[in-house]
Amino acid sequence: MPRLDLTLDAVDAARLAAFWKTALGYEDEPPPAPFATRAEWAASYGIPEDEMGGGAWLQDPEGRGPRFSILEVPEPKAAKNRLHLDLRVSASAPAAERWATITAEVARLTAAGGSTLAVFEGHHVVMADPEGNEFCVA
Repeated sequence: MPRLDLTLDAVDAARLAAFWKTALGYEDEPPPAPFATRAEWAASYGIPEDEMGGGAWLQDPEGRGPRFSILEVPEPKAAKNRLHLDLRVSASAPAAERWATITAEVARLTAAGGSTLAVFEGHHVVMADPEGNEFCVA
């Protein structure tokens, strides 16, 4: 069965990785065996170190969620996302408790560098990560 991986482009991969690690509880993914570093892995494909670019690779520590690759690119985000992520934080809670959980999560993600774009009171909040990628908290 195929596995879903998600790849995001970023001007500052380390900053974006820090945000998504906080948002999802993810951790850095180690380089592929038998390599000790990503630079060693890239060199095995003949990619010169000065052409490798920055990046971050994140994984769900429980192995359930998709892997995230964050690749550093020179240009900032210029258009609307064609894919957005929904963070489900309160699917089965009663309405009042659900909204309190959503607003607490929005506050946590704002402190981590996210920003609120739109609030749909009682239902969901549209946010942006530090690179401007939109996602919803519901």
